Amino acid sequence: MNQHALREHTRATVTRRRDDVIALSHSLHAEPELAYEEHRSARKIADLTEAAGFDVRRGAYGLDTAFEAVAGSGDLVIALTAEYDALPGIGHACGHNVNGAAAVTAALALAPLADELGLTVKLLGTPAEEYGGGKVDLLNAGAFDDVAAAMMVHAAPVDGVGMTSLAIGSWKVRYTGRAAHAAAMPHRGINAADAMLVAQVAISAYRQQMIPDGIVHGIVTGGGEAPNVIPAQVTADYDCRAATAEDLAELQARIRACFEAGAHATGAELALEAVGNDYADLRQDLAVSAAYRDAMAGLGRPISDTPDSMRAGSTDMGNVSHLVPTIHPSIGYDCGDTIMHNPEFTRYGTSPGADRAVLDGGLAMAWTALALATDQDHRTSLLTRLAERPGTARG
Repeated sequence: MNQHALREHTRATVTRRRDDVIALSHSLHAEPELAYEEHRSARKIADLTEAAGFDVRRGAYGLDTAFEAVAGSGDLVIALTAEYDALPGIGHACGHNVNGAAAVTAALALAPLADELGLTVKLLGTPAEEYGGGKVDLLNAGAFDDVAAAMMVHAAPVDGVGMTSLAIGSWKVRYTGRAAHAAAMPHRGINAADAMLVAQVAISAYRQQMIPDGIVHGIVTGGGEAPNVIPAQVTADYDCRAATAEDLAELQARIRACFEAGAHATGAELALEAVGNDYADLRQDLAVSAAYRDAMAGLGRPISDTPDSMRAGSTDMGNVSHLVPTIHPSIGYDCGDTIMHNPEFTRYGTSPGADRAVLDGGLAMAWTALALATDQDHRTSLLTRLAERPGTARG
C-alpha cells in the first residue's frame, strides 16, 4: 500500500475502535489513581489490548502497575507510552486519561499493519509520571533497550510540537534537633526550625547567582507542636529545576550546601531523601517531530510553532529522550481559561474536544510511525542509531 492507503487503513481502524478508546478515556477519568497505585487503570488498558490480539505482559519490568502490550515482530520497534496516573485531590487535571487513551488508539491503529511494515508496536503502560517517574524505572529495567523511537501526546490547551521541559529533582528535608522549654531552659534545646530558617535564607541569598533557568521551590510540612517548646523536628518538601540534567546536578549541589548550612549553624541533624527519580530535560527528535507535524497537518490541525518555542514543566519522558529518539507533542482542546494541574482542567477531560484529542492524537502518532517505517531514510537512520547505542539489548 502507498502512504495514502496506509493512512486511510489506520483511519478506518480508529473509526471502528472509536467507542472503545473514548470509553477507556472516560473510564480512566472517572476512577483516578495515584502514582504506583494505578491497578484499575493498567488493567483496563491491558484487558482492551489483550482482547485486540496484543501479547500483553502485566506487571512488566518489575512494576505492579506497568504493562507491555506488543503487536508485530519487525526490526523497527516503536514504543507508545501510555500515562494514566492522576493528581491528589484533583484527579486527571493533567489529562493523563487523554494521554493514555491516545497511545492505545495509536497502537490499535498500527497493529494490523505491523508485520507488513516490519514494525514491532510496543505499547508501554508507564505509571507514576506525576510523582516518582515510572518511565525512569522502566528505562533502567530495559524496557526501551530495543526501541528505535518513542512517542506520546500530552493533553493541553493547544496543539504543539518541539517544546522542551525542565529537569527536576525532589527532596524530602528533615532537621532533627532537641526539644526544650522555650522559656525555662532554651539553652538545652537545638532548634530545628532555626536550621530551616538558615537554609531558606541561604537559598534566597543564592538566587542572585543561581544558574539561568534554575528554580528552587518548596514548602515546610511540619514545624513544631507548641510555641513554648523549641521544635525538635522540622520537615519540608523541596524541588530543584534546571534547563538540563547537568545544570540540575550543579544546582542540587549548591542547594544541598544551603541545607547543610542550617545544620552547621544550629547543631541540628540533616536528612535529605530523594523523592522518586530525577527527571531529565526533554530533547525532542527533530526528524520524528517533522513527521508528526506533517501528520497533524494531514488531519487538518496544522501546528505553526517551531522547536523549542514552548517549555513544558517537567516529565519523565525527558529521561527516555536522552536515550531514544522521542517526541512528546501536546494535543489541544478547549479548556476555558485554565491549564493543566488546575482543578478546573479536570472537568474538560471528557469533553467532545478531549475525545477528539484522543482520536486525532492517536491517529497522528500512527501516521508518524507509518512515515518512519516506510521512508527508507527515516528507517535507516533510526536503526543505525539503535545499533550504535551503547549498552542496550538487541532482538
